[in-house]
Amino acid sequence: MPGFFSRLFKPDLGEPIIIVSGLPRSGTSMMMKMLDAAGVAIMTDAVRTADIDNPKGYYEYERVKDLEKEQDKSYIREGRGKALKVISWLLKDLPDENRYRIIFMRRDLSEVIASQNKMLKHRGEEDKSDDSLMIDAYMNHLASVRILSRKRDNFEMIEVRYDTAVKEPAEAARVVNAFLGGKFDEAKMREVVDGELYRNRKGVTT
Repeated sequence: MPGFFSRLFKPDLGEPIIIVSGLPRSGTSMMMKMLDAAGVAIMTDAVRTADIDNPKGYYEYERVKDLEKEQDKSYIREGRGKALKVISWLLKDLPDENRYRIIFMRRDLSEVIASQNKMLKHRGEEDKSDDSLMIDAYMNHLASVRILSRKRDNFEMIEVRYDTAVKEPAEAARVVNAFLGGKFDEAKMREVVDGELYRNRKGVTT
């Protein structure tokens, strides 16, 4: 049980940082909004503002986008006891000096790609990728994330399906709150879930 004992004897790393992660367009912004409503402190600089693709806001921290390239990652410590949004590809670059509780958003990959394509269209950009190849790549990536979460002693991770959270917000709030220690307001979490924003569903064009 090496993981158990390494956790047991690790020095105090402070309060865990709550990481909301997933593929782009997988529901991470909605989860950040749920945490914000519940009383979780949010680490965001509000540089990226709401738009047609995310009318309720993105809850991002711009510097995190350079996490893979940066040498000095000490600023991540500011997120202890707070929630920070980190795209799935950058989870591997989180520094070891913190503990992380990761809420990983999952969404049907065809919906993810449809939503990403629509965002590109809104930006006036052309999507030239092969959707089937993208799905294969995403599946491999998601498998690697699961492996990473088991290997890193300072990672604890749960997966939350976006469609389930939209359809059953009370259950999603319960599961997330339990994962975070049960001290946050579940009623406020579920109140901010807006089913009208669940666009690009299978068989539904919006």
